[in-house]
Amino acid sequence: MRYAVVIEKGKYYYGAYVPDLPECSAVGKTVEETRELIYNSISNHLGGLEKEGNSFPSPKTICEYVEVN
Repeated sequence: MRYAVVIEKGKYYYGAYVPDLPECSAVGKTVEETRELIYNSISNHLGGLEKEGNSFPSPKTICEYVEVN
């Protein structure tokens, strides 16, 4: 599965969340660290769903960049 991840820069840290997995988030000092942490968060979240016998939510979020002049 392929889930959209949003990474935002805060005042001191970067935060990440997965719109299609509402309880999935991560905070890191760098973009790279945040990517790694959100990947682990997604893996753990899906592993927990599987362990409980629940199905994975289908990815629905679409991400695009819009260029503005």
